[in-house]
Amino acid sequence: MPELPDVCVYVERLEALLVGEPLEAVRLKSLFLVRTVEPPLMDAVGRRVVGAGRIGKRIVLSLADELHLVVHLMIAGRLRWRRRGAGHPGKAGLCAFDFPQGTLMLTEAASRKRASLHVVSGDSALAEFTERLRAEVGSGFPDKVTAFRPDMAVHGKYGEPCPQCDAPVQRILYAENESNYCVRCQTGGRVLADRVLSRLMKDDWPSTLEELEDLGRST
Repeated sequence: MPELPDVCVYVERLEALLVGEPLEAVRLKSLFLVRTVEPPLMDAVGRRVVGAGRIGKRIVLSLADELHLVVHLMIAGRLRWRRRGAGHPGKAGLCAFDFPQGTLMLTEAASRKRASLHVVSGDSALAEFTERLRAEVGSGFPDKVTAFRPDMAVHGKYGEPCPQCDAPVQRILYAENESNYCVRCQTGGRVLADRVLSRLMKDDWPSTLEELEDLGRST
């Protein structure tokens, strides 16, 4: 996992390379990288970078009109600076951000993808994340550190309605981990293969939300 000195150097180089530059395109390879629904990631395209910073070990790339991209590299995530338009580096590629002078590549060299990207609108919203944690702790100690928080859009909310479209949140199970997603907002209406149930059901595995709901009514 990149430690704090590594994160600080990332931030310094991002500031030097990108401040003032417009984000020309975003090429998302892994749908599960983005952990927020609103605002959509593509709202970042066309905006200029106004700064780079960090919240703990999370890297923050700030764009015009108070839009922020918050990246958590987790254990195996890395940022790479490549020639403009460079292709994703095989299975490790998660997302590419194209700028006039080059491409910022987010990679994760691990079979279990844990890196995350949050899109945050507003400086106050970016500041409320840290302040919320402080308020929850108060004068005590942060004993209840967790990856699942009620303000997250779909993460950890399997079966609950998506806050954007009300479709039930779906999940993919693998090993001891789980990824959650909204069929309507994140996959264009397509139900992704569950690594447990889809292997059992094979050709009977539903491919759309409607087919999934029909399957639930018939059982």
